[in-house]
Amino acid sequence: MKNLILISGPTAIGKTALSIKLAQHFNCPILSCDSRQFYREMTIGTAVPSVEELKSVQHFFVQNISIHDQYSVGDFEKQAIAKLDQIFKTNNFAILVGGSGLYADAIVNGLDVFPAIDKAVRTKLTDEFEKFGISYLQEKLQELDPFYVQKLNTDNPQTLQNPQRLLRFIEVCIGTSKPYSSFLQKQKSNRSFNTISIGIDTNRDIIYNRIDQRVDLMMQNGLLAEAQNLLPFEHLNALQTVGYRELFEHLKGNVTLEFAIDEIKKNTRRFAKRQLTWFKRNEKTTWFDFEIDVHKIIEFINSKI
Repeated sequence: MKNLILISGPTAIGKTALSIKLAQHFNCPILSCDSRQFYREMTIGTAVPSVEELKSVQHFFVQNISIHDQYSVGDFEKQAIAKLDQIFKTNNFAILVGGSGLYADAIVNGLDVFPAIDKAVRTKLTDEFEKFGISYLQEKLQELDPFYVQKLNTDNPQTLQNPQRLLRFIEVCIGTSKPYSSFLQKQKSNRSFNTISIGIDTNRDIIYNRIDQRVDLMMQNGLLAEAQNLLPFEHLNALQTVGYRELFEHLKGNVTLEFAIDEIKKNTRRFAKRQLTWFKRNEKTTWFDFEIDVHKIIEFINSKI
């Protein structure tokens, strides 16, 4: 049996370090499902593994595309499954690690299948968004799929602030004359591998302290200069993310640097809460304290083979 070891947990909890220890033990590569780490222009603010870490174990899907590329979760699913098929020809193990729950789910369970939508629908919606703003999209989705809006408010409210996601939800509703939610999880994809799902967590105060320390370290390592170099591209979807948006506001003279750093910490804490909400939905995940001896996790994995 081929085994995919999935490592989940909130940002700054230590997923990278654990994944490397497990990869070295099982002599297998690591696939990243952290959608922020895909982009080669974003290094410091996305906590990409260090050069030493990348050299210690073979990694895939780390800084593999540009912020200028169009790249979707569907693209990732196709490429990652193809890579796993290749890996499993010579290895019984692979590790999938990262904080992007949607991307992890795409590999483990497959994506929901949607009909093709006429491009004219998206063009018209984009024009309306540019005229009337995000509140128009939020109201439109509430009108077309109130069930899904309620679900997002409970599970992942930040999604309702993402215009690209809202545009997608609405174009499906309009293009199919059915609610977006009606297409979700009709059937699971059959995978040729066994998934062993591991979560690492600890109490909230420790997570928040680790986040604050990580942000301070990012600033020491040059995050402000990295954001300065990326400022001309702030409109790109890849840069609509914590750590860059806040510094862009400072660089444009709208807020002080101290305020921007505090906002990064606050918004990262919110992000960690949303991650945990997503990951805790998976009843098949076995959770461990982030300081547990790695050998106990290895024993657990061996018991599931």
